[in-house]
Amino acid sequence: MFGIAPAATLIFGLTAAALPASANCDWYVKTSLEQQQRNLKQRCELSGAEWSGDKAAHAAWCASVSPDTSRATAQKREAALAACAAK
Repeated sequence: MFGIAPAATLIFGLTAAALPASANCDWYVKTSLEQQQRNLKQRCELSGAEWSGDKAAHAAWCASVSPDTSRATAQKREAALAACAAK
């Protein structure tokens, strides 16, 4: 799993960057929910609003920020999951 994180971060960046602004939040919400599921499955105990399982909350937040900000947040969560998995 440790070796996957850099590739996943690259893929997330490329995938999201290729999306039009209107589709970015769809990608962000899906990614956020998947990352939260991994957080729970791996028992990482990462918490805070960015680790919510609330689809509507992620969608509302994403709509209020730039695509660069939402991508950076997803990448930050991915790094936290990788660090947890490496323990």
